[in-house]
Amino acid sequence: MPPGPRPKIIVLDDDPTGSQTVHSCLLLLRWDVDTLRLGLRDNSPIFFVLTNTRSRPPSEAEAITREVCVNLQQAIALESAQDFLMVSRSDSTLRGHYPLETDAIAQELGPFDAHFLIPAFLEGGRITCNSTHYVCTGGQNIPVHQTEFARDPLFAFHHSYLPDYVEEKTGGKILASTVERLQREDLQTGCLDRLRQLQHNQCAVVDGKVQADLDCFAADIFRAVAEGKRFLFRSAASLLTALAQLPPQAIAPEAMATLTRQGKPGVVLVGSYTEKTSRQLKYLLQIANVRGIEVEIDQLVQATDSAPLLAQVLTQIDILHHRGQGVVVYTSRQPAICETPVQQIGLSQRITTLLNDIVRGLPETIGFLISKGGNTANTTLSHALDLQAVRLLGQIVPGCCIVRTEADHPRFPLLPVVMFPGNVGDEETLAIAYQRLTQFAQL
Repeated sequence: MPPGPRPKIIVLDDDPTGSQTVHSCLLLLRWDVDTLRLGLRDNSPIFFVLTNTRSRPPSEAEAITREVCVNLQQAIALESAQDFLMVSRSDSTLRGHYPLETDAIAQELGPFDAHFLIPAFLEGGRITCNSTHYVCTGGQNIPVHQTEFARDPLFAFHHSYLPDYVEEKTGGKILASTVERLQREDLQTGCLDRLRQLQHNQCAVVDGKVQADLDCFAADIFRAVAEGKRFLFRSAASLLTALAQLPPQAIAPEAMATLTRQGKPGVVLVGSYTEKTSRQLKYLLQIANVRGIEVEIDQLVQATDSAPLLAQVLTQIDILHHRGQGVVVYTSRQPAICETPVQQIGLSQRITTLLNDIVRGLPETIGFLISKGGNTANTTLSHALDLQAVRLLGQIVPGCCIVRTEADHPRFPLLPVVMFPGNVGDEETLAIAYQRLTQFAQL
């Protein structure tokens, strides 16, 4: 990278898990001007604005993205922070509001010379080779359009070859034949000259199979930016590792039990309903001294008042916790399917509200909290715990962030909270994260 100060990396994260490859930076749970200024002033080269737009309908996602960008313009002007890179962080399995969010950012903060689609998340087994995106499962590289993620009720798609994905998602406004492709050999030999030629918000897709691919790309990006080019990124988490260039995290994953409050048992909240999460949940419930509480979503759908269900769950948690047992609260494994996407989002919001109420009612003496699922984790921090910003400590297992509440939190001071995505890890990964926070759990 050329000498001189690095631009601040500003990440608009559509759920709270995009920081899963970095550490020691701020995660902002609000986006008023004063809060954004905290991120711009912070010593870390990167900060995140947790917009959680993936859980919102398109109109709300666009409105939130524009609001953040407008406030960012003011914050940047007040802080005289003109050197920055904009990243729209989204899912490594291609789910999310693309191109809606990148279009909104470009209109509010542009013009940009190019926007890059970079879905590689290497720690989670998501790689891109020859412009085709894969999910590594059971030792095999499966084209992402053949996985359960491509059948998402809100963000379904039919292509793993990224130029075709772009054409599909843009409704033909960007043709596959016009998409710039940066393949591994291009990254390794240097792509600076090609970056210099990009203009008019050209769409480009970028390979990533090993971290060195993205490191080479980031080095050329910084050189091009130093020459005056302006770029926008739609990426998963591994690009952020390359851009931030951070040293190892201060607390090793295996030492995270030192954060657990007074050695007390913790609570795991499982909102994600992916097949991977269900397998991880089944494995976790085999741990000694761990008990599960199922929240029946059908009861929530049929009830006009969720208060009785909430009271029932909280009573069960309280009894188990005071017996010294770890508690896993999980939603029904088969999600209720609604007739329209709007109804589906409405049900998801009802479930989220119930889970937030459960967190608010947890015993104040819990030792830690693991929140499983992107939307579940985001609302746990921003609504249930009512946090403005948190400092990311690092990852407890690959791809899973851990933060801690402030010492003056009114109910849960210095509570370690793990943000565990729904689509990360192997069968035993959730159990490993749990065991790293407790000293009594044994399979």
